[in-house]
Order: sequence, then C-alpha cells, then structure tokens
Amino acid sequence: MNPTKSLSIFLKLSLPLIILDQISKWWIVLKFRQPVILVNGDKYYDTHGETHITVVENFFNIIRVHNQGVAFGFGNGSAWAPIVFLIVPFVAMIVVIILWRKNMFEGVAKWSAPLLLAGVIGNLIDRLFQGFWLRGPEDLSFMERLGHGYVVDFIDIQFPFVIPFTGSNHWPSFNVADSCICIAATLLFISAFQAENKVKEEG
Repeated sequence: MNPTKSLSIFLKLSLPLIILDQISKWWIVLKFRQPVILVNGDKYYDTHGETHITVVENFFNIIRVHNQGVAFGFGNGSAWAPIVFLIVPFVAMIVVIILWRKNMFEGVAKWSAPLLLAGVIGNLIDRLFQGFWLRGPEDLSFMERLGHGYVVDFIDIQFPFVIPFTGSNHWPSFNVADSCICIAATLLFISAFQAENKVKEEG
C-alpha cells in the first residue's frame, strides 16, 4: 500500500479510535475506585471514587478492572504477564504494519489492519503508563512501576444465563481497544471465508 495512503487511513481511523480509547479509560481511572492491588505481599486499598455505574439494569454496567493479562483474565496477577504482554504488542504492531504494506489485507480485511493497530496501541499505552498512576505503592522503582502496568477494562455485560466454560453470567470486561481487535478479527474471518468461496467458484 502507498505510504501516503497508509498514513491517511491511520489518521482517519486508527488515531481517532486510540484517542477515544484513552479518553474513556482515563475517565474511568479518575472517576472510579482503584481495585485492591498486591505489592510485595502487601495489599493497597483505595476508598475514593465510584465502584460501578448501572447503565441498563441487569445488563450493562460500567466498572473499573485492572487486567495485566489478556482475554478472560489469562495471566492476570502473575509475575510474568506484565512483561510478556508488554513485548507482544510491539511484535504484533510490526507484523501488522509489514503485512499491511505488502497488501496482504484484501477486501473487507483492509479495514482490519487500522483497527488492529488502534486496539494494540490503545492497550499498549495502558501497559506502559498506568502502573505509574497507581495510588498506594509510591516508593516503587521505575521497573517495578512498569511491571505493575495493566489494561483498563470497564465495559461489563451481564446475561440472564451462565456463560459456558466461565461459571459466570458476566462477560469478561473489555474496553474500546478490545472492541477494535474483536471487530478486526471478525473482518479477517469474513475475508478468509469470502476468499475460500472465490477459490471454489473459480475452481
């Protein structure tokens, strides 16, 4: 793809989504109570701010969740997750940019690249900076603060039934960046399905 066109798509789609993602997350951080955090065996509590906001009763809530892992909380609270999931986004961005520049995203999939970038960059910003805004362990070193980085999740969807394999009726909380990644994955799936049908028709 032409570099000028790539930059234009990034500025028109990815950048606004990144800004929206960060504005929504900082609103959560500033308005909602910080979850209990564990540092060197000590628990830090915070009593300032909202705990949740009910938007639609028994369906849609706004909460504040710190996620150091990935989807469904995998790796959350572990010592390795903040480091591993700080490196992975950089690798993902490089791969997406290379494939994008080589026109590997075709059809509806062409919109998945800027959405992926928006999602990856949005959550990466959290992992890089949110650990420095935690209230409580102010005496931590730079690397310890960085190691406490997390992604801010806040959209809580509740169902009238237990979700299979989760044991809960709440879908794992997510954010704008996560939504971008999910939409991008859906577009890639649709694109692959369309490509398969095209091959069958040509065959």
